Amino acid sequence: MRRRFFVDRFESNSANLHGDAAEHLGRVLRAELGQLYELSDGQRVWLAKIERVALSKRGDNRIEFALVEPLPAREPVLKIELLLSLVKFDRFEWCIEKATELGASEIIPLAAARTDKPLAAAAAKRLARWEKIILESAQQSRRLRPPAMNVPVAPEKAFIESSASPKILLSEKQDVPSLREILKSPLPIASSARPIVVALAIGPEGGWTDSEIASARAAGFIEASLGENILRTETAVLASMAILGFALAG
Repeated sequence: MRRRFFVDRFESNSANLHGDAAEHLGRVLRAELGQLYELSDGQRVWLAKIERVALSKRGDNRIEFALVEPLPAREPVLKIELLLSLVKFDRFEWCIEKATELGASEIIPLAAARTDKPLAAAAAKRLARWEKIILESAQQSRRLRPPAMNVPVAPEKAFIESSASPKILLSEKQDVPSLREILKSPLPIASSARPIVVALAIGPEGGWTDSEIASARAAGFIEASLGENILRTETAVLASMAILGFALAG
């Protein structure tokens, strides 16, 4: 299966790959003239042939392509808006990589009340790194476009600004319905004719505060449990996103 890369734009019959992606293709994958790759600008996908490889120790790396033929550009039928509380950065970065593979359309880091304050303070400086991780993961999983990566915000702000439906807040409480039970209720099934957007909020280590839960409820979020066991954040991301994809992406 051909590798896919993202480009800024397509010209009439050409496209250029720049920066780290060009260096990876040129040096690591040993790009050669005439090789075929898939290119996406986030809206369209083209099969393209390498015309020129320009790698430099200093300055801009560039690989020039000639467009060969358009390929199907499939919009995702299920979009998951992931509201993810900040945890230790190595684990958070693993989460956003896997969330990208599982189809997150947007990732919103949350500086929750129980988020470690040093993590919240340092998060804004990591955005460029996180965007690079997301870009590489989206290319590897052959997505049409990478998910949007937002700046960290307070949960209350993210809750009220979400326009998704349904909206689900994962909870550690024992008296809330399971995600399985919630998905048994009448919910739309995503299709190419009717894509849907789901908001999924995952809390920090130590869980949500009562105030945050109240804010989520007021914004239309439904509390849901993933079972009796207390899961690490990265486990909750994988499990919940896989369940939503299986249940709602018809």
